[in-house]
Amino acid sequence: MEGAEGNAGQPGPAERSHRSSVSSVGARAADVLVYLADDTVVPLAVENLSSISAHELHRAVREVLQLPDVALEAFALWLVSPLLEVQLKPKHQPYKLGRQWPELLLRFTDASDDDVAMDEPSLQFRRNVFFPRRRELQVHDEEVLRLLYEEAKSNVLSARYPCDLEDCEVLGALVCRVQLGPYQPGQPAACTLREKLDSFLPAHLCKRGHGLFAAFRGRGAKTGPGEQGLLNAYRQVKEVTGNDSEREATLGSHYRAYLLKCHELPFYGCAFFHGEVDKPAQGFLHRGGRKPVTVAISLEGVHVIDNREKHVLLGLRFQELSWDHTSPEEEEPVLWLEFDGDSEGMPVNKLLRIYSKQAELMSGLIEYCIELSQAAEPQESASGPQEAPSPSPPPTQRPKLRRQGSVVCSRIQHLSTIDYVEDGKGIKRVKPKRTTSFFSRQLSSSQGSYTVVQPTDDNLEQS
Repeated sequence: MEGAEGNAGQPGPAERSHRSSVSSVGARAADVLVYLADDTVVPLAVENLSSISAHELHRAVREVLQLPDVALEAFALWLVSPLLEVQLKPKHQPYKLGRQWPELLLRFTDASDDDVAMDEPSLQFRRNVFFPRRRELQVHDEEVLRLLYEEAKSNVLSARYPCDLEDCEVLGALVCRVQLGPYQPGQPAACTLREKLDSFLPAHLCKRGHGLFAAFRGRGAKTGPGEQGLLNAYRQVKEVTGNDSEREATLGSHYRAYLLKCHELPFYGCAFFHGEVDKPAQGFLHRGGRKPVTVAISLEGVHVIDNREKHVLLGLRFQELSWDHTSPEEEEPVLWLEFDGDSEGMPVNKLLRIYSKQAELMSGLIEYCIELSQAAEPQESASGPQEAPSPSPPPTQRPKLRRQGSVVCSRIQHLSTIDYVEDGKGIKRVKPKRTTSFFSRQLSSSQGSYTVVQPTDDNLEQS
């Protein structure tokens, strides 16, 4: 299972999935419900439910939606509940995994027995974690773009993708264009935005008294800064001009613009996991404690996100880290991330502990993503340089998100790490060569293959 999250503290899009995907079971057939990113349902009449594979259900969904072949790579089937999210391999049998769901929750979440008993997963058709962004740029089918857009929008609005206010306004303006049509001067657009503000901006930016929208108090109040920024961005959304076929593709162009903006976010397309990290010691008594975090893992690297503050604590490319996980019997499982840093101007090696029952899943996913990246490099080199078609204009250079205080920048000072140097007694580490890391797991030395979660070794992998 190649993407998993136990995120009871911050369920996000999984909240709406607390329902069964099997609506009726007969002697020979069953109606299976597959949920899309926009919360619509694709009902499928399935024979031999207990043995049907994720690949067969995936093909059935593509046929119903009349999606092109690229959808086979772009999307995957997921089992999702408020407690856990798991991307299925093509050979998995969703019905059997659904029956084993309580075992997965007990192994990979801290949910109580009552929560485990009440939890039930649904099948969702969502973006494949292993679909490269460069391939997404080549997609032109409007329905595929729409499904990717709906999922990205949901992650932005739920703050699963933390964004700076400026980027939230740009993204929200594109949602306005899709839902409300072109901006028309003279129309009461501000009132419409105010009434549906949480449809365009993340909820934590829409709260009264937050500061951004304090001007909403009272009738006839002027627009708040965030709302005004959204309105200004809405005015600036570019419209497609040209012949009828170009105008018909307008929505597709806005979906694509939204996705391109999301590509600037380093955690776009990640699988998400729940964990905790140590807080830095503060005060006279040096009290620390822990803070809940979300660990986002993609083909590019790892990001640790503060659940409460909605900003990145640590972002690392695979070239910048070593890692391992430990699961001692009497202690909590831990994912260890090792990276280079400094302490009072002196170069040191830093170790971050992420406490999580999903440490094994995260470690396996990191290893598999690295293997995929390494396998893709020889293929790209062998294919040689690709000549761009002359009719297509060169892509515009997207600005890097490097604003001072940006939510996507690392905040290592908010983390409690173990710092050590070359002559450390407890941990042997030669600085600065990462190939001689204390951990054997790193980009240059990953071995083996990513294996699926096996809560019951005997009967899970029968497909």
